[in-house]
Amino acid sequence: MDARPVRQSDPMQVAPVLPPARKGTPVPRTVLLVNPFYPKDVNASFGKHVLTPTLALTSLAGATPPEWRVRYWDENLLQGAPPMEEVPQVVGISVHLTFAQRAYALAAWFKAHGCIVVMGGLHALSCPDEIQAHADSICVGNGVPVWPRMLRDIERGELKPRYSAEYRDYAADPPPDRSILPDYGFLTPASLIATQGCHNRCDFCYLATGDTRIKYQMRTPAQVAEDFRATGAPYGVFVDNNLGSSRRYLRELCQALAPLEKIWSAAVTLDVTDDPSLVREMALAGCTGVFIGFESLTDDNIRAAGKKSPRAEDYARRVEVFHRNGIQVNGSFVLGFDHDRPDVFENLARWIEDTRLECATFHILTPYPNTPLFRRMEAEGRLLHQDWALYDTAHCVFRPKHMSPEELEAGYAWIYRRLFSLSSIWARRPRQASAVLPYLAMALLYKRSNFLWRFLIRHRLTHKVWSPLVHLTRLRHLRYRRRLAREGSLPGHMVSPIRPSV
Repeated sequence: MDARPVRQSDPMQVAPVLPPARKGTPVPRTVLLVNPFYPKDVNASFGKHVLTPTLALTSLAGATPPEWRVRYWDENLLQGAPPMEEVPQVVGISVHLTFAQRAYALAAWFKAHGCIVVMGGLHALSCPDEIQAHADSICVGNGVPVWPRMLRDIERGELKPRYSAEYRDYAADPPPDRSILPDYGFLTPASLIATQGCHNRCDFCYLATGDTRIKYQMRTPAQVAEDFRATGAPYGVFVDNNLGSSRRYLRELCQALAPLEKIWSAAVTLDVTDDPSLVREMALAGCTGVFIGFESLTDDNIRAAGKKSPRAEDYARRVEVFHRNGIQVNGSFVLGFDHDRPDVFENLARWIEDTRLECATFHILTPYPNTPLFRRMEAEGRLLHQDWALYDTAHCVFRPKHMSPEELEAGYAWIYRRLFSLSSIWARRPRQASAVLPYLAMALLYKRSNFLWRFLIRHRLTHKVWSPLVHLTRLRHLRYRRRLAREGSLPGHMVSPIRPSV
């Protein structure tokens, strides 16, 4: 008899077990909004999954009529299966392709309790018919303006199987309702958005799905600043695809944010460095980190993907523009483009270390359903399968041109190990001596402490442990801002415990 203890499943990898469903009596005018579980990439940081809550669900909560009561459940906070002591009349589930199967399992479970299940999200844009088979109703497109109408139709017993909404009149959307969020769950509740759309249409991006056209729109800077202020949080994360699509707008937004004396990070494209004064304005407004989609160091890859970007030979100079203004850079890179060969991993790692990027994020090229990349690879017979759970940018789901799928996955795992090894972390240390110690602490916490993140998330300590560090960072950045305002761009790096990621 084998007396060895049975190893428990990793809660970051395996979804919580759903207990047997029991038919209940739904409480009228109650809504439960659910963010389904998805397995976490063991190569990356677990901490990024609790950086901010999903803006999609808090936005739906903000659009919910006042006579309806809303609750929120995020399975990724490791608190088990959704609570059913009170059976909700309506369950809203946000669906992404990588956790579609979990969303469908939840939908069946809630239906068995007697709930009405409504689904939406990115996967509804690319595979609406697939989702339709699992829900009482779906929304394709921007669900916020449609959501009140769906609830009114439910009250009248006239719910339609499908609703569609274009991405327009964005400034008219109500602000998110963050009161539904658990106060323990996230590093900051302030997930923010100022703009919709992007001036790029990269063939691998979900924004290029099918006939989707998301017009570039902006909320007024005053709206955004008020939303940030109302969160009460010292740190916010902009989830815009590209906050810097309009430089004039970004400058006006920075001027509106500066009086708040808060800190924030955002995704921008590298061309914002065309105007170094704008980067300085970002720093003066509280920007501590940017997420930059470099994608590749090979210009042919960038051109083939349809992205407008500076030449790769100019990347390092532009990174230094951020560094001179105390803004950290998280570089995002895609591996497996048609011009990538087996030496791409070593070359990229060396460049990141030489450029001293504080952080890097890697993705295996993934042809999302109904994007130009997906259709091209399907026509070329290069897709290996359509198991959406593996379309997570951590697995190779196609045949690369110059290496095997196994080589690509092995290279992906290797470059994460390399960049978050002690030697690489040391190689990327700031030039400013006083910034080295806090940088090392945060670099180690980000990726090399996944065991700690698992503990913090499960025991509801994420916000409690990180809040003092965030407040300290804000105070340090306010001092830095005052120096920057007096002296112009300063040498060295402003190190923050907030990783520059979104």
